[in-house]
Amino acid sequence: MPLNKLLTLVATAVLATSVSAQTPVEQNDGQMPPTIAIIIDDMGHNLHEGTRLVNLEQPITLAFLPYRRHTETLAKLAHQRHKEIMLHAPMANTRNFGLGPGGLTPDMDAQSLKTTLRRALQSIPHVKGVNNHMGSLLTQQLAPMDWVMSELDRYPVYFVDSRTIASSIAGEVADAYRIPTLTRDVFLDHEQTEEYVDRQFRLLIKRAKENGSAVGIGHPHTVTVDYLEKHLPLLDEQGIAVATVSGLWAMRNNNRPMFAEGEKQTIRPAYAKSE
Repeated sequence: MPLNKLLTLVATAVLATSVSAQTPVEQNDGQMPPTIAIIIDDMGHNLHEGTRLVNLEQPITLAFLPYRRHTETLAKLAHQRHKEIMLHAPMANTRNFGLGPGGLTPDMDAQSLKTTLRRALQSIPHVKGVNNHMGSLLTQQLAPMDWVMSELDRYPVYFVDSRTIASSIAGEVADAYRIPTLTRDVFLDHEQTEEYVDRQFRLLIKRAKENGSAVGIGHPHTVTVDYLEKHLPLLDEQGIAVATVSGLWAMRNNNRPMFAEGEKQTIRPAYAKSE
């Protein structure tokens, strides 16, 4: 997409976002309960906690880093357990933390970035969506985000802006490409204590009650998994539903399908050797 046209579309999307952020979403008509989607990032390193998450009864969504030791095994098991699976795409950050294999950086040209992203997508079994791992640097930059979204636009995947920095334009660029898009509302476990996770989980539910739905992101920390094992089964009696990311998107979009049949290219699996 030409950058001048993309700039106009992104500016329009940013304006619309700033207006909607000040205006609460209308409450639903009673037919749908407040609904949360929980994404667990950084999947693929920890087999024990990853297996616990895969075995949760609730339809959480699991975001896998590419080429990690347990990514392929856990993603295939997660699919068998009816979990939704995402690529957790490593993107450059402002603090120069290492990205590991599959990282997307500002010094890449368009072809290198797109090829790296495509191979990462192909390495995740049953992938349905993408969100950014870190990315506080890259998600602010228009040209790399244009290249990311032009590649994702080829496939039947959605994009979730993890919003690791307030000035991220990733969601707006995805919108400009008409890629199904959501944005993270709450991080659950920035601090790894039960008290903090509980406070953030309650905030997630509060946002869902206010707006009809909300997206939370956590990680495979023991404290987070312990908390979810204990508290997710209690949500039914509180009148709170849990949905996959695609389920929540459908709820927000009158249950229309994300993609028409045959509209997008199939992602051809090419599982690479894990680190």
